[in-house]
Amino acid sequence: MSMPDDFMESLLKWVNNNLQRPLRIEDVAKQSGYSKWYLQRMFTGWAGKSLGAYIREHKLELAAQDLKNTTDRILDISVRYGFDSQQSFTRTFGKKFNTSPGAYRRTKNTPPNEESHGCSETP
Repeated sequence: MSMPDDFMESLLKWVNNNLQRPLRIEDVAKQSGYSKWYLQRMFTGWAGKSLGAYIREHKLELAAQDLKNTTDRILDISVRYGFDSQQSFTRTFGKKFNTSPGAYRRTKNTPPNEESHGCSETP
């Protein structure tokens, strides 16, 4: 049995509106009215990824935006998106973006291809 698209889209809207707080799968299950086990199985079948992975990826995307657009401390950003520690946030962030949060932030004012200074090298 699969969940209807409109149900899942409504649930994802609720999830997306609650990403800036600690959000557990149990919270989403309670909102959905299904057990967490059933919801996770149905979500994975519908989205092709686990609910936990969906939440984590979207929290990291929002954290990346905050790193680029605010001067908030990395610790504050990690807490905002429900990570247990800055170390946990840094490790998870690095796995997704292949760089540390601090290095990611430092690139915010770096124009693309800055290293080449507009010159192309001929082989």
